[in-house]
Amino acid sequence: MPDALEQRLIAELTTPVDPGVSAFADALARACPELPLGVLFYGSLLRNADPDGILDFYIVTENAEGFSGGLIARTGNLVLPPNVRYSEFRYQDRVLRAKIAVLSREQFAARTTLGALDTTIWARFCQPVRLVWVRGPESADSLLTLIAGCVTTASCWAALLGAPSMTALEFWKTLFAHTYASELRVEKKGRGNSILEGQEVRYAALLPLGWAKGGLQFSVYGDILEPVLSAALRRKAARRWALVQTSGRPRNVARLLKAAFTFENGASYLAWKIQRHTGFDMKLSPFERRHPLVMLPRLLWRARKLLGRPKA
Repeated sequence: MPDALEQRLIAELTTPVDPGVSAFADALARACPELPLGVLFYGSLLRNADPDGILDFYIVTENAEGFSGGLIARTGNLVLPPNVRYSEFRYQDRVLRAKIAVLSREQFAARTTLGALDTTIWARFCQPVRLVWVRGPESADSLLTLIAGCVTTASCWAALLGAPSMTALEFWKTLFAHTYASELRVEKKGRGNSILEGQEVRYAALLPLGWAKGGLQFSVYGDILEPVLSAALRRKAARRWALVQTSGRPRNVARLLKAAFTFENGASYLAWKIQRHTGFDMKLSPFERRHPLVMLPRLLWRARKLLGRPKA
């Protein structure tokens, strides 16, 4: 029987999305070497629809056998997950674009716990998410458990990093300020606060549910929440977070370097970004799309030439 947190997440995970998004997820799942557990849709386009934007998908596989790509890509996904690729999908009269990350169930689960040094999974999937493709009921249960773990870990870290007593939204703002600071991300100051906009009721409801699932006792005084945490536990958490922060940026730099060899369709992604922001079409050849590393100097030269050309 699902607990209170899981019941709320079930309603969220199963909320319908744009049919094109579901069709895209279905195509991605069926193109995998083995059918994955499911496809998760999250990110900025879930919060604010943009027909010209880029969707964010996570494919969760049963194990490493579900990874696609060559030997280098599969090895990279084992050593330093996740691998990321870019894909386009035509639905009716539209072209949908997405970044797709791939993780196994074991890799995902390892990154949902309080002991995880890598914040990239639990910090993302404590945010709104939709299960847009699933293999079956057992897979749905597994993914629900993973998402509930993310919310629980995020809620508990919010308590450990926050002041002794605050409102629920203040706890979340404190948490996202810390998670953004621990990653190599070019974002405006206060970017974490925008995650809460329009979702204040959701986050306020999830925090005590996450604390209850994590076994954290707390008191409520009107809008103020006060988790029961000893000074010793707060000191231990501060030391642990210092390790999370110092390891986060080198890890993400390593991911960026790995992406140079494993980011499928990277040239197409670059061309789309340039066209969206400047209006210039790179007009990639089939060879350039297949061999972005070999053609990188030529692509950069062409991009520089296009960007230096005055607009009509």
